[in-house]
Amino acid sequence: MKAIVNAPICPLMSQPRHDCELADEALFGMALEVLEETTPGYWKVRTHYRYEGYAPVNCLVIGDQAARQWEALPKKVVLHKNTCDVMASPKVQSWPLVTLPMGAIVAVPAAPETAPESGEPTGWQRVSLPDGREGYMRSSWLDTYYDTPVDLPERELRQRLVDTAKLFVRTHYRWGGKTPLGVDCSGLVSMSYLLNGIIIWRDASIREGFPIHTIELKDAKAGDLLFFPGHVAMYMGDGQYIHSTGKAGSDGVDCNSLCPEAPNYRADLKEKLNGVGSYF
Repeated sequence: MKAIVNAPICPLMSQPRHDCELADEALFGMALEVLEETTPGYWKVRTHYRYEGYAPVNCLVIGDQAARQWEALPKKVVLHKNTCDVMASPKVQSWPLVTLPMGAIVAVPAAPETAPESGEPTGWQRVSLPDGREGYMRSSWLDTYYDTPVDLPERELRQRLVDTAKLFVRTHYRWGGKTPLGVDCSGLVSMSYLLNGIIIWRDASIREGFPIHTIELKDAKAGDLLFFPGHVAMYMGDGQYIHSTGKAGSDGVDCNSLCPEAPNYRADLKEKLNGVGSYF
């Protein structure tokens, strides 16, 4: 059985209760596979990137028919705002139906609305939500939803991955998080890839069956991944990398260097570097 996330952020817990470790977050509009109906209020689910956790049932629209209908609709993804409102009507004076984070997915059953007098787009996009409601979002907040890897030359794709990771700058560290409301190290890099249609393993390791393979540090280029014990970062080139770190003083997404002469050098990480991975 399938389910669609109908909450802005659906926590995927490590156990079927709220007072335990957050394993991951499933975002609005994501399709999940229901694995087990566990304790009342929580069901065990698997994401399309093969990560498992326990989801609160009240965050889901459950049922194969509803999932099929949702998956058949064309989609857009929230990309150009950290958070944004779905409004009841196409005007700023309306009221929000739901507030969505970057990475949330909406269906777009219609072209942008057109102003009746001028014939020019008003800048609003009518959207459908998993529970059947409809609302409006600014078109500029949305971008292409990729469920397969974006088709770009390698150099451009590498830079696009880095630019996507930079969208999370100023985000605080949240264990298991993957939005601008809080993100952990693997959430940052996996979302940067996922927003470009590439599925990599959610945790800070290279996992068989996913498209990251081991390379030498000397061969690392922008968009490749640096692995440390329990930690992962994205290489940006010239010795620089971006990561989400819980270290006091950083407390979230930060940029550091592998070069000892750089002012943002972190010796504690360089000394523990134990692997480099690449999609390319």
